[in-house]
Amino acid sequence: MKLSMLVEILEALFLCGEDLSDIEIDKAGASDLMSDILAALSERSVLLTGLTTIQAVKTAVISGVTAIVFVRNKKPEPDVVALAEMHGIPLLSTPCSMFVSCGRLFDAGLTGLKGIR
Repeated sequence: MKLSMLVEILEALFLCGEDLSDIEIDKAGASDLMSDILAALSERSVLLTGLTTIQAVKTAVISGVTAIVFVRNKKPEPDVVALAEMHGIPLLSTPCSMFVSCGRLFDAGLTGLKGIR
């Protein structure tokens, strides 16, 4: 699925990286524990999290996460956005909870990350 479709499904807003809305996403992972994301194969995936710190972006860079969605309307500080822009990682914010976000994406055909059961 294209990132632009994910934006519609989650009623999300871009915080940065809107020019990358055509990238493909085929997996999703949701966690506030970045070690869970690091333990899984994360390429072509989206990370759903309530963690708005620099660690979320650093984890995405290391694990190959394609985009990050902050749940519950959370928004990161400007330094977090700047780091994501530097690494070409789109950041989005959705009003949905993590549970609802995961359910909507699962219904739309996304699978979970390999290595997380």
